[in-house]
Amino acid sequence: MCTDKTRLNQFTESIIGCAFTVANKLRSGFLEKCYKNALAIELRKAGLSVSVEHPIPVLYDGIVVGEYFADLLVENSVIVELKAGKGFDEAQFAQCLHYLTTTGKPICLLINFGQRVDVKRFVGAGFGTADA
Repeated sequence: MCTDKTRLNQFTESIIGCAFTVANKLRSGFLEKCYKNALAIELRKAGLSVSVEHPIPVLYDGIVVGEYFADLLVENSVIVELKAGKGFDEAQFAQCLHYLTTTGKPICLLINFGQRVDVKRFVGAGFGTADA
């Protein structure tokens, strides 16, 4: 996992750029799954490693009590959660924060492919503050 802030910023810039490429090619109106698969293709074309539907186990007293799946994990450092709706809501923000807490990863990008691409960047503990 990368913790170098300069490299993490480069990763997030590449991810956001690839998201705009996908949005320009597909436009709005598709299901989240289409954007996820297209973004994975673009990220790999950009030379980044990508895990699709990356499992995130939830532990309680050291025992797995559930499992979530992040849409994408890029370079084993940046979690990418995708939406294809009208906008963001607090539940989606909470989901990203839980992913960061559970995994210890430094950054989560919440990307919505609604009428236009919208991005929220969440930063894990010890890596700075979140940007809007």
